[in-house]
Amino acid sequence: MSFIESAQDMRDELVQLRHSLHTTPELGLYLPRTQEKVLAALEGLPLEISTGTRLSSVTAVLRGGRPGPAVLLRGDMDALPVTEKNDLPYVSQIAGQMHACGHDLHTTMLAGAARLLSARREELAGDVIFMFQPGEEGHDGAKHMIEEGVLDAAGERPVAAYGLHVVSSMMPPSTFMSRPGPLMAAADVFQVTVKGRGGHGSTPWRSLDPIQAGCEMVAALQTMVTRTFDVFDPVVVTVGSFHGGTKDNIIPDEASFEATVRTFSKENRTLMKRRLVELVEGIAAAHGLRVEASFGMGYPVTVNDEGESEFVGRTADELFGPGRFYVAPQPIMGSEDFSYVLESVPGAFAFLGACPPDRDPATAPYNHSPEAMFDDAVLPDGAALYASLAFSRLS
Repeated sequence: MSFIESAQDMRDELVQLRHSLHTTPELGLYLPRTQEKVLAALEGLPLEISTGTRLSSVTAVLRGGRPGPAVLLRGDMDALPVTEKNDLPYVSQIAGQMHACGHDLHTTMLAGAARLLSARREELAGDVIFMFQPGEEGHDGAKHMIEEGVLDAAGERPVAAYGLHVVSSMMPPSTFMSRPGPLMAAADVFQVTVKGRGGHGSTPWRSLDPIQAGCEMVAALQTMVTRTFDVFDPVVVTVGSFHGGTKDNIIPDEASFEATVRTFSKENRTLMKRRLVELVEGIAAAHGLRVEASFGMGYPVTVNDEGESEFVGRTADELFGPGRFYVAPQPIMGSEDFSYVLESVPGAFAFLGACPPDRDPATAPYNHSPEAMFDDAVLPDGAALYASLAFSRLS
């Protein structure tokens, strides 16, 4: 029986686990209820299981019946601080928390892969590391797990690592997508506080207005991007937060804003860090103000190994038939902390379209939306692909 046939046979159990995870989403690095459910799903399998000390991670190692190297499969487990607006029988029961990015599906598919591979352990020519990771949503969960030894859990570094991510729109349902090289952007944070001198709104010349200077900085950021960086090595700067003042006729002492900065190359990332600070310092000086600016380094660029990316495509074609996998024409501006794994191990990250059949992928709410929905029908497909990638790579 093929992996996809075996996965379809366990569809009901996969759906039940996914719904259970969806009703009790947890945030950040500490996911005790999620960890408990994962451990229960793995119970009885021939796995070497360990849990994290600084986070609620689960690492499980399956020893193959034949000697060989190790392969790592990763699924993230944390949710988002979003209030769900969907009318579902398994809607989130935790106020202000939701699996709006589909990590409940990732966790379920990885647990399913553990069952599929355990059933064929004697045929497995090597070991498989199952990486159940908290804290992907901005908490460096992968980095913490690496520091706690997940890459060495089998006794030697894996020769390849693979991750999957579902999307609630944009992609046709039940299709897979990836690309060699840069797949997702580095995500950094630029924080600025403009220091002025407050006063009455009717006499701005008696003050040093930080709001006006801050607005000029925000506009100048966009011009700087278009005049400094090559359009074929994309850079995006988006100011998502701006705060200043309390009343219409009061000039405040200070104003502040934050921006997300997305880049696809180390060169642009380094240059952006320097040029952003230079820009706001120059504008502040021109207005006689002071500025405090910091550039916080976030997740690095997610870079797929060329050979492993092609291997994912071939494996998907062999498992599901041609037409279910396609190569992305360009990278995606989102970011991923699986990038930390791919900095140490050659591997590939891929996307799986999970838009429900009654929605149009072109207009359906995207990941992180309170109305994002994911189709349970893709659970067996994801579990089967995870298992096939590990089995075939070790073969």
